[in-house]
Amino acid sequence: MKQSFRFKGHESFVIREGWLNKGLHEVKRNPRVFFEYYGADALGVGPNMAKSIRYWLKCSGLTDESVRTVVHLTDLGEIILQEDPYFENLFSLWIIHCNIACNQSQATAWQFFFNIFDYEEFTKEELEREMLELVNKTIGEQKISIRSITDDCDAILHMYAKKRKNYSHPEEKNRSPFGILGLLKATEGGYAKMQPELNKLPAEIVLYLLTETMKKAQGISMEELLTIENGPGRILNLKRIGLVELLEQLERAGKIILNQTAGLDMVYLPKPVKGIQIVQDYYRN
Repeated sequence: MKQSFRFKGHESFVIREGWLNKGLHEVKRNPRVFFEYYGADALGVGPNMAKSIRYWLKCSGLTDESVRTVVHLTDLGEIILQEDPYFENLFSLWIIHCNIACNQSQATAWQFFFNIFDYEEFTKEELEREMLELVNKTIGEQKISIRSITDDCDAILHMYAKKRKNYSHPEEKNRSPFGILGLLKATEGGYAKMQPELNKLPAEIVLYLLTETMKKAQGISMEELLTIENGPGRILNLKRIGLVELLEQLERAGKIILNQTAGLDMVYLPKPVKGIQIVQDYYRN
């Protein structure tokens, strides 16, 4: 199957406070909301912002557009609307982050940034240069404008960067809620990828990523979990010690099996489980 890629689907807007819950409510109320002046009137925003909200709902895995004339909530969208409609629980933001960062076909730059861009410290210019090289190597003859790629780089930085304490911006009230995850930090010289504070990262998020990573494997090594595409090491910026701590939490809860044989740390799932089950169980408990 031919790979698909998408750049600048966000209309130059990152996810803002209140956008996802507003979008969920309106789609639930009217599945044709985005076909009526782009949903701008119902959402109380301009048409480009409404297009952006639609895009973020889709690539977050909250809505389904497989039927051309309507937009429906996915099972995930339904659960979050019921259990955490205002995204007050960090678990919800982590799930959305994982879905975006693993979504190469809809959020290509995000998938490249977390999986392939290996700089721990970098400037905006370095990110743009490396992203252009990655795109040129990966997409072949498909033509993508340089502006779309640099706009995506800018959006990633605005979406995730935890600002310096003395930093202020005229649009601070429109900040993205994803800065609280602690995956990226603005520094004096540019930016730095960060391992998030483990007390703000539910271990179930690692389990959520494991369900996809281990679909075709009975077990997986710790080293592979740190480096595999769309795995917890890449998507969550985890170092080995941090990953081990979260896996041990899951083992104590009986959700995974850790096995050390001949010095090789292996991870197993006691039984097959789907990501949506993990989300359901988390909110039920």
